[in-house]
Amino acid sequence: MFDRLTERLSGAINALTGRGRLTEDNISDALRQVRMALIEADVAVPVVKSFIDAVKVRALGAEVQQSLTPGQVFIKILHDELVKTMGEPGQGLNLRHQAPVVILLAGLQGAGKTTTAAKLARLLIAQKKRVLLTSVDVYRPAAITQLERLAAQVGADFHPVVAGERPVAIATGALDQARRGVYDVLLVDTAGRLHVDDEMMEEVRLVDRAVAAHERLFVVDSMAGQDAVNAARAFNGALDLTGVILTKADGDARGGAALSVRQVTGRPILFLGMGEKVDALEPFHPERVASRILGMGDVLSLVEQVQAQVDRDKAEKLAKKIQKGKGFDFNDLRDQMLQLEQMGGVGALLDKLPGGLAAAAKAPNAGQMAGKEVRRQIALINSMTLAERRNPDLIDASRKRRIAKGSGLQVQDVNRLMKQQMQMQQMMKQFSKLGVRGLMRSLGGRLPPGFGG
Repeated sequence: MFDRLTERLSGAINALTGRGRLTEDNISDALRQVRMALIEADVAVPVVKSFIDAVKVRALGAEVQQSLTPGQVFIKILHDELVKTMGEPGQGLNLRHQAPVVILLAGLQGAGKTTTAAKLARLLIAQKKRVLLTSVDVYRPAAITQLERLAAQVGADFHPVVAGERPVAIATGALDQARRGVYDVLLVDTAGRLHVDDEMMEEVRLVDRAVAAHERLFVVDSMAGQDAVNAARAFNGALDLTGVILTKADGDARGGAALSVRQVTGRPILFLGMGEKVDALEPFHPERVASRILGMGDVLSLVEQVQAQVDRDKAEKLAKKIQKGKGFDFNDLRDQMLQLEQMGGVGALLDKLPGGLAAAAKAPNAGQMAGKEVRRQIALINSMTLAERRNPDLIDASRKRRIAKGSGLQVQDVNRLMKQQMQMQQMMKQFSKLGVRGLMRSLGGRLPPGFGG
């Protein structure tokens, strides 16, 4: 996420970090690099200009000149102005209206509206809301079928579409069903086009008018660059948007849309889509995204993700098992790998680490390669018998050949997996002997201040 932008901004930051004094000349040089980085990231030119102007005024002021660490203050200024550009933290969806609350999703074709509708439904269901989904995309029957399947997957109900029915009729029918069924939320997925046109805008306006939507959300592909900005402006003019959802942010190396859409529309970014899975939707925190753009990582989001997605019961059982001196077997290793996959894989976790740690942990495509390796190892464990998973010592040369054949891999892969399991078992035994306090002492002060104290 924002890899290219982060790399270019790092050059400007490194040029100033460590200097005893900042001058107008070296600040101008750094800002020139920042400007080029933003333009290359496809940030809208007016946004670039206002951002650079704001940073320059503060960088030349007493705030920097009187500081003992002017380079660090410059980084803070960049961070603050990035946060301002992306807007205040989103307050989330406004569900305080009389039920059913109607949420309308709009955007260009291919932006990910249908998947986003399912992600939002899943999020709302987790909040104990009854959700009804419908699609008025009569031009793409496959999109309607896709949403119906996704609705079943996340546990939402779906308002069916009758062949030949027009978008407004579908929307009003869904609203009637939502009222009769005492649903809390109705999510309406509208049709998209490859580009903005008058017919499209008129249709989405009519659907909005028919259901009196409480939330009108613009779903935009974060990799679309200037096209995203132009589409955002057009949709905001037609619908009076209440918020924005950025999709495919996990694959965006530029970040231009995130830095432009808020300022162009004046509407808050509410969520980031971080993958294709139905649980890959994050609340948008501008201060955290700014930290990631500047290579500072997003450890807070990582901690929240772990707290939300790690199976605590399994973690506690594993801890008790290790404390009793029992071995760390292949069932335990498989559980750890599956939880890693559930959190988006290695790449998604590395992306939230601060720059130095992330750079040390991942070479080019390291996250993708590690993800493939995790899936290969899960396949190997799935190829084992229950007895072999519980007791790795049973696995001899003959069993290794059978396991490799059953998973479509090689005996060398089985050997690597067994070595990893032994290393994990040794590490777990060490942890159980040391305890938490002993573990902290053994790290020799390598943790940040305040950890373990």
